[in-house]
Amino acid sequence: MQAPTGPTAPTDDTEKSQNPRPGAPPNYSSHYLPGPPVPVSYPIAGYAGPGPVGFPGLNQPGGFPMYQSAGHPVVYQPGINMNPNPPLQIPWMPGPPPLPNCPPGLEYLSQLDKILVHQQVEILELMTRFESNNRYEVKNSMGQMVYMVLEDTDDITRNAYHSLRPFILRVIDCMGREIMRMQRPFRCNCCCFCCSCAMQELEVQSPPGMALGYVTQQWGCCVTKFRIENEKKEHVLNIGGPCVPSCGSDTVFQITSLNGTNVGSICRQWPGFLRGAIADRDNFEITFPLDLSITMKAMIFAATFLIDFMFFESPPRDEGRRRRN
Repeated sequence: MQAPTGPTAPTDDTEKSQNPRPGAPPNYSSHYLPGPPVPVSYPIAGYAGPGPVGFPGLNQPGGFPMYQSAGHPVVYQPGINMNPNPPLQIPWMPGPPPLPNCPPGLEYLSQLDKILVHQQVEILELMTRFESNNRYEVKNSMGQMVYMVLEDTDDITRNAYHSLRPFILRVIDCMGREIMRMQRPFRCNCCCFCCSCAMQELEVQSPPGMALGYVTQQWGCCVTKFRIENEKKEHVLNIGGPCVPSCGSDTVFQITSLNGTNVGSICRQWPGFLRGAIADRDNFEITFPLDLSITMKAMIFAATFLIDFMFFESPPRDEGRRRRN
């Protein structure tokens, strides 16, 4: 005998997709509508599931990351360290007090004049040509963790468009909060490289949903040129660098004010022939004056990732072949 059926309970669509992805190119919106950030669960270690011990997902109890009971800062275990041995302990930079007129989470930048950005090795990329989401550790000059930067791009877009892919990068602080969001829209790689449709652009939001500024590529003959704009699209700073990344030495991009005064630099450290042939792993050193405004520090920091994707992002095997040539 068939049991009577009652009214169907309403379904919660939010449980079906906890990891929103950007639309497929070229229908990729270049600007967000203002609104609250969307909670996202990340498999931080690059594996399915909650991730290794000491590194839970953003929506799990305890937040991200976990603190030691001894009072020391955070225990962080990289995704490549999956053995049962005690995890590598990397202290987090102590959080400064809140500052007036400063987006939450950017207070750390007020105490920094140098930022180190280290791209993490992706095991899947080492074994195959499959492009996985990029992950970066952001540290101060003392080696203390400041932020983590996680790419949020779907598999098809990453592997079809490679370095040209549109992306969303989420900057996460020690409490698991998304304090900054960077969005790059799709730009075609057309033959007319001076066309505006081929110029790259990065929108920076802090807090997510509120525009902080923009990084836009400018046409230049035998040089690389970017301009940093504020939330009103007003020109504030310039970034200049070589047309082709240096081989055998560091690649430096200089940041200057509108009157030509040197403000800082973004230096991509040369990894060496062997390391570059093995893994797509880039390290950057960002310097600026200590008294520079927090907004401009954040924009220079964000410009680093656009530069990384434009000039240094490629599958490991292609990267090794390019360096040998």
